[in-house]
Amino acid sequence: MPDLTIRFFRIPRPLGRARRLARLAAGAAAAALALGLTGCADLGYFWQSVSGHLALMEAARPVQDWLAEPQTPPPLKTRLALSQEIRRFAVTDLKLPDNASYHRYASLPRRSAVWNVTAAPAFSLTLKTWCFPVVGCVGYRGYFSEADARAEAAQLAAQGLETSVYGVPAYSTLGKLNWLGGDPLLSTFIAYPEGELARLIFHELAHQVAYAPGDTVFNESFATAVERLGGRRWLDSQASAQARQAYAVFDGRRQQFRALTLATRRELTAIYEPNQPAAHDLRAQAALKSIAMQHFHDAYARLKADWGGYAGYDPWVAQANNAAFGTQAAYDELVPAFDALFAREDGDWTRFYAAVRRLAELPEDQRRQQLQNGLDNAAPPQSAAQSTAARPGHA
Repeated sequence: MPDLTIRFFRIPRPLGRARRLARLAAGAAAAALALGLTGCADLGYFWQSVSGHLALMEAARPVQDWLAEPQTPPPLKTRLALSQEIRRFAVTDLKLPDNASYHRYASLPRRSAVWNVTAAPAFSLTLKTWCFPVVGCVGYRGYFSEADARAEAAQLAAQGLETSVYGVPAYSTLGKLNWLGGDPLLSTFIAYPEGELARLIFHELAHQVAYAPGDTVFNESFATAVERLGGRRWLDSQASAQARQAYAVFDGRRQQFRALTLATRRELTAIYEPNQPAAHDLRAQAALKSIAMQHFHDAYARLKADWGGYAGYDPWVAQANNAAFGTQAAYDELVPAFDALFAREDGDWTRFYAAVRRLAELPEDQRRQQLQNGLDNAAPPQSAAQSTAARPGHA
């Protein structure tokens, strides 16, 4: 049977103003729940979150409408057509949800969909968390305005926390708003390299498969595992040799950078261990931290020289601190465990997702223990560089 939700939201525009407003009003409560904004968020934050998301939804139009319009630039038409091939592949080959998401496109007047703010203490990689009714406690706070995000970061910095503000090309509403048109394709990522575009779509759809409220590391590591496994499959079976070669260069730099940042995270974690002598001498701890950060910057300079001056990671390095390193960990800490689980399910996507959903229902400590047990009993894991790739915006 056809998906009636998709069919409903392919009604050609323009809709009457009253009808558009009614549709937005009907979605406001659901948007608040999906974004985890009711109850414990202040009114200003609640309003910017709901109004920002609904404005994004209202800007989205069916991909077929964009393809049919003569005014749509040919390069955009090519990318939109590719996105629909990727979307079909996600359903047929990766068994990801077949719903309204990523069948519409919105052109945004900004370079990121949202800006996330993260914060961590001066001697810890543990992120500050914010708690919401549906999504649980998460280690970030998102804003549709970069200025608002930086204002929040400034307030947190005034409390003595290290902060990071980074643009996010896409986010997931966890499938809660598929009846309202689902998560759209956005101008913030539609021009990504082919393999990266596929990975991002796979990652965000994975959040609709399984979600453990309050466990950011579990959720993001699972989605990263899906994007990496699925992206490799897409490139191997669907992409041209030219696209694969271009992506190999792109991804090779990322893997080297991620290996470097993983080594730095481990060095900082050791410095911050409470049982270390330096933990009782803040000046000594600060000195060791400074040395570790200098090692990181020196190593990055060597990497950049090896890359012929490629500067894509310069913005991340410029603001590298505990908050930035702590954020990065959420996206890859459990990826090897999910890789092992996928192998244990014989590469069967349906069985893999069912296993992940069962884990998501467990208390967090049991969830981690079962993942760790599976990893301990698995074949030797991949190298850190191979197992920690992530899309731009999550360097």
